[in-house]
Amino acid sequence: MNSLYQSSITSLPLLGRGKVRDNYAVGDDKILIVTTDRLSAFDVVMNEPIPAKGKVLNQMSDFWFSQLGHIVPNHLTGVAPESVVTPAEVAQVRGRAVVAKRLQPILVEAVVRGYLIGSGWKDYQANGTVCGIVLPAGLQMAAKLPQPLFTPAAKADIGEHDENISFEEMQQRIGSELAIKMRDISIQLYQTAAAYAASKGIIIADTKFEFGLDDHGVLHLMDEVLTADSSRFWPADSYAEGSSPPSFDKQFVRDYLETLKDWNKTAPAPALPAEVIEKTGAKYREALRRLTGEELKD
Repeated sequence: MNSLYQSSITSLPLLGRGKVRDNYAVGDDKILIVTTDRLSAFDVVMNEPIPAKGKVLNQMSDFWFSQLGHIVPNHLTGVAPESVVTPAEVAQVRGRAVVAKRLQPILVEAVVRGYLIGSGWKDYQANGTVCGIVLPAGLQMAAKLPQPLFTPAAKADIGEHDENISFEEMQQRIGSELAIKMRDISIQLYQTAAAYAASKGIIIADTKFEFGLDDHGVLHLMDEVLTADSSRFWPADSYAEGSSPPSFDKQFVRDYLETLKDWNKTAPAPALPAEVIEKTGAKYREALRRLTGEELKD
């Protein structure tokens, strides 16, 4: 299976590279977003690609943008990525790129948690709270929360860890009206997606959304949405409170990295064994198949 670790499109100006995506300018008002097969764990980009991972993420995002388009506008333009590059570059964008509206990104990630896991569980064990929100006593690992929690995070530079911030600080950073709108839309997106996923036997434990504003100040959903990179998916038939369920995401990578006593979760990344790469790729494809009913398109 072919991999793309980094795109090399020269027919368009490069705007920048993120942990997973490479962005190119298409005129003044659009961006070509290429989803590579890079994988980041603990905010560090691994050295090895996960074959076809970028195509899985792209196809899954397209599915969710379609499912959730009635709730909030998104960045899609409908322009074919193959039409904005040279014939020699088409292979780099086919199945893994979109031409998106050029938006002003809001530098706060909108995190929604439906279950007590990950950093939220660690926070709860230490303080009885998740990102400063007080929760009932006696909850177990992976417990379903009484209601979804909105826990924003300030976006960090590549290689740095995103910083959890309070909703009050989010209001101070971007304004109260916009913060409230982002919170309410994010919870609605999560609840709508979680109900759909439940019908497919999948629990969405948590997820993060990214938003931007167009030239008229209209809020848009952007980047990726409800992928195995941005979300924690659990098979409902394996779920039980008190333990961490298996995930349809990069959990194989995280679990392997946690066994490395001599790696401090900063760059440079350690090498990943072939078995971890293979199992991670299989999990991404399984998540796509189970959630969307689709196989990976060629």
